[in-house]
Amino acid sequence: MAPPAPDPISSASSSDLTLMDPEPMASETTPLIGNNNKSSDDVEDGTAARPSPGKPLPKMQVYLLCFNKAMEPIAFFAIIPFIAQMVQRNGNLPYSDVGFYSGLIESLFSLTQMFVLYSWGYLADTVGRKPVLLWSLVGMTVATFFFTVSTSIWQMIVFRCVAGVFSGSGLVIRTMLSDHTTAETQAVAFSWFAFANNMGIFLGPLIGGALADPAAQFPGLFGGIKLLEDYPYILVGAAITACSVFSIVLSVFYLEETLEPESTTTSAGVSAPARPQRLSTFELLKAPGVGIVIWVYTHVMFLAFAFTAILPVLLFTPIDLGGVGFSSSRNSVWMAIQGASQAMWLVVAFPMLQRRLGTKGSLASCVAVYPLFFAGYVAMNTLLRIGTESSVAVFWVVAFIVAFIGPGVSMAFTAIQLALNDVSPNPHVMGTLNALAMTAASAIRSFVPGVSTVIYAIGVKYQILWGHLVWAILIPIAMSLSIFVRWLPEDKQSHKLPQNEDEE
Repeated sequence: MAPPAPDPISSASSSDLTLMDPEPMASETTPLIGNNNKSSDDVEDGTAARPSPGKPLPKMQVYLLCFNKAMEPIAFFAIIPFIAQMVQRNGNLPYSDVGFYSGLIESLFSLTQMFVLYSWGYLADTVGRKPVLLWSLVGMTVATFFFTVSTSIWQMIVFRCVAGVFSGSGLVIRTMLSDHTTAETQAVAFSWFAFANNMGIFLGPLIGGALADPAAQFPGLFGGIKLLEDYPYILVGAAITACSVFSIVLSVFYLEETLEPESTTTSAGVSAPARPQRLSTFELLKAPGVGIVIWVYTHVMFLAFAFTAILPVLLFTPIDLGGVGFSSSRNSVWMAIQGASQAMWLVVAFPMLQRRLGTKGSLASCVAVYPLFFAGYVAMNTLLRIGTESSVAVFWVVAFIVAFIGPGVSMAFTAIQLALNDVSPNPHVMGTLNALAMTAASAIRSFVPGVSTVIYAIGVKYQILWGHLVWAILIPIAMSLSIFVRWLPEDKQSHKLPQNEDEE
């Protein structure tokens, strides 16, 4: 899992388990609402007030939001281990048709999500963050449970689409994290957000694999229990429901609303300025910097989705065809190493990098490494094809670099989310702005993984460029991203904040 995978939801292949979740890291606007200090002028002119330097990160709120974030990928990825078996069982299909229906069900989730994300963002900016988050979590929980007890393919399709309808929690959580953070603390908060997302991707398949069809897996314990024989995946649904209910209850009692009321009344009975007028979607897209940031966001997600889909296939492909010919066990070790490496880059390295270079500088650094990271897989195959003792020794050096250093490119996901924060015209369109970016990412996710694996397969089958056709396409695309990053606006707030007001 080099650059952890962006929740590729378009297919139910093992590529979905790569930890490069680009959604992951979506974030909101830097300006804070709620408890941030704003002047009346800031509110009246509709610009985002500068966060108060030194404001501490509300750790409990961040932990609650990250816990809630983990619930969404757990619910999504828990079905991956058994979806093919479930499709075959419920549809009584020949094995040749299983892949089609499995992919269809997962693609419909992404397509449904694409059409509803904007509405979730709009509601979060108008109704409030907390109620919208709770509705989304409840809907996702109910839909996932009924999916696990579905007895026909049509029921599976319907409940997976319902789950897509209620897949707005990640969007709202990003918005609430932005509301809680300042320019000094946002890098830390969003690094933990990304870490929580990847933990969900990691735990989901474990839960699904361990609890699916217990009567067959553990006949000594569960054999003969009619409920488990009739509904072999109900334990998965029950486990996810229990975890989700726990997170919902904690949110009901302890999570704070972060959207400002329309107006407030001071103790002297004077009304404070109302929230700035909402912008239309067209006005928001025309706001300075918004268009280019969304483009770069989508470009980064494109690379992540493509890589996530290709990696498991490449690791399995024989050396003479363009892959590295790893066994299943070695594939698992490779994925685990890259996932752990990514977590360290996100949680430990990114906050320091962002503090030193700023958001744009840290993003530019990650983007510069992306082509080299992709080229590392070409080099690995080339060294193995040479097959000499010295080339194999060099292969392990390159493999070490690719596995441990390569996942650092995943910091681009968090960096571009912070850039999205900076270009928000005001704090009250953060949900909508995130929704626009995530909708574009969902559209990309609905077809990029499939197209990428098809191109890879064509290159391998016909040995185009020795099986490296897909890299010949992706590396120039990755290189072009550096050009667009240069067009990004400078950080709205310097990463080196003044120590006191006299320095401003």
